[in-house]
Amino acid sequence: MSLVEKKQFRIAILDLYEGVPNQGMRCIREIINQFSDFNNLEISWDEFDVRQKNEVPDLSYDIFISSGGPGSPLDSEGSEWEKVYFTWLHTIEKWNANEANIQKKYVFFICHSFQLACRHYNIGNVCQRKSTSFGVFPVHLLKDGKREIVFEEMKDPFYAVDSRDFQVIEPKHNTLHQLGATILAIEKERPHVQLERAIMAVRFNEYMIGTQFHPEADAVGMSMHLQTEDKKKTVIENYGHDKWSSMIEQLNDPDKIVYTYEHILPNFLQIAVQSLQPVEI
Repeated sequence: MSLVEKKQFRIAILDLYEGVPNQGMRCIREIINQFSDFNNLEISWDEFDVRQKNEVPDLSYDIFISSGGPGSPLDSEGSEWEKVYFTWLHTIEKWNANEANIQKKYVFFICHSFQLACRHYNIGNVCQRKSTSFGVFPVHLLKDGKREIVFEEMKDPFYAVDSRDFQVIEPKHNTLHQLGATILAIEKERPHVQLERAIMAVRFNEYMIGTQFHPEADAVGMSMHLQTEDKKKTVIENYGHDKWSSMIEQLNDPDKIVYTYEHILPNFLQIAVQSLQPVEI
C-alpha cells in the first residue's frame, strides 16, 4: 500500500558496529531508500557512530533505527558511550511521555541494541550463550507476536539471520507487565537440548520495538558476501562447510530471508510514517 500524504521524514541510524566491517548498515540504508522510493516519500537519513565517537541523534529526527554490533552487551556497562546512548534513550522516553508532543518518536532496536534495551528495561537475563548462534534459523511467534502489526503477514515460524554470542532469557514477567511490554517471539524449539529458549523480539512500549535477529539482512547481498573467497573461508573454518552451504541455500529461498527483509522493517517504517502525517491542531 502506497502512502498518499507527502512530507519529509528524518531517520537517524545509530551505528553500534564500532568500526567493524559489516553488512548491517548497508542493509538498513537500502531498506530506507527502497521504502522511500516505493512510497514516493522524501526521506533523509543520517548515521551516528555511537561507540567510537559517542554520537547520538537529537530530537529533530522522526524515526530511529539502532543497529547490531560486536562484543558483549554486558562489558560496556558504565562506559562513556553507553551513558550517552542511554541518556539519548531517556530523552526519547521523556518526549513520548509528554502529551503535548502529538507526534511521537519511533525506535527499532536490532541485535546488540536489542540486548542493551533488554538490560536497560531489566526485562530478562542478558547472558552469554554456550555457543555462538550463526546462520538462518526459524523464529516462533507467541500470542502477542501474532497480533503485532510489525509482524503482519509473517508466518509462524518465519526465518531470520541470527548472529550472536549473547542472549536474553528468563523473562521478568512482573517487569514486563509494569512496562506494558510484551514478548513477541522466541528462538527455535530444541527438544533435545535442556536450555531455555531465548527471547527473539519484544515490544517495549507503543513506540519502541526490537529484535534479537537481523530483520535488515538482505538475501542477495548476504549471499554474495558469503560467497566471496575471504568470507567463505572464514565461515567454513569457524562453522564448517555444511553451515556455509545451508546458509547459501536458505538465503536464496524466497519464503525465508527475502520474505523477512520485505516485511518487518518496512512494516515498522510504514506504521511510523503513517502516524507522523501532518495533523491539524
